[in-house]
Amino acid sequence: MTDQTPAPFAGPERVLSGVQPTGDLHLGNYLGALVKFARLQHEIETLIFVADLHAITEWQDPSKLKNQVREIAAAYLATGLDPNVATIFAQSAVPEHAELAWVFNCVARLGWLDRMTQFKDKAGKHKERSSVGLYTYPVLQAADILIYKATKVPVGEDQRQHLELTRDIAQKFNNDFDAPGFFPLPEALTQGPGARVMSLRDGSAKMSKSDPSDQSRINLTDDADAIAAKVRKARTDPEPLPETLEELASRPEAKNLVTIYAALAGRTEAEVLTEFAGQGFGAFKPRLADLAVSVMGPIGAEMRRLLADPAQIDCILADGAARARALAAPTLAEVKRRVGFWAG
Repeated sequence: MTDQTPAPFAGPERVLSGVQPTGDLHLGNYLGALVKFARLQHEIETLIFVADLHAITEWQDPSKLKNQVREIAAAYLATGLDPNVATIFAQSAVPEHAELAWVFNCVARLGWLDRMTQFKDKAGKHKERSSVGLYTYPVLQAADILIYKATKVPVGEDQRQHLELTRDIAQKFNNDFDAPGFFPLPEALTQGPGARVMSLRDGSAKMSKSDPSDQSRINLTDDADAIAAKVRKARTDPEPLPETLEELASRPEAKNLVTIYAALAGRTEAEVLTEFAGQGFGAFKPRLADLAVSVMGPIGAEMRRLLADPAQIDCILADGAARARALAAPTLAEVKRRVGFWAG
């Protein structure tokens, strides 16, 4: 019987992730992703991009897209990413992403993409009206990861299926083109505490930049007054905070505010309950508001400072793109050689 164990990948450990420039980033993005990026850069080689190629799978105003890219880059910088440590760039500035994606479109199978639940969720009942890009989005995502031979990818539950597809594409390419161990089979870095922040208006719905109510989220660009007001107006229930996590579990709005407090304070939810058990939200919300302002206020101020000087952001993105291309170009050259493309 033939041994089907994949050949080991011998390259360096490398992490890659990105955020689409399709709306204001918020507290959920900060706690679920941005703080993790800032920590990872000191632990492993880190590449973080602004996913503007992915953004146009749905209509974006061309006159606004470039500024939206700058806003995401400003958020990266304001939340602790150091461009001298991490590689920060715009996806569209590295054409190797798109070129590898075409090769992967020819490696991936239709049946694999037909099983992708995110396309079904986003397309809804009118998939015929969706762009082909939305359908092949996971293939481009695989190219994003594998063009740098990234070995680790921070993912939430909604992206696990796409990471599995990336692994399938990598393994099939390695097999089809007699390239054992050429592409790694990247592994998930699961989200840590505070990753799942819910809406301030509905504790059963995830905090989202697409929610029509601005009161449902704390935006990274909100000033201190806006942050405090949103915390004060956050939906709660009439009962005081309980003593145990078991009691908290059945109270989604209360659980959400405790989760936010714990994540911002670097504590566990159990520790927060130990301090506030038996107290009402009239006492808890002011404390949470003060904490949120102390953590998030400086981020918003730094973003506004950075966005007032777009040339500085553009220089950082250009430098990051050059560094990213230096990593991507050899991978693409080897892919072309193995596929048999004309080299000129």
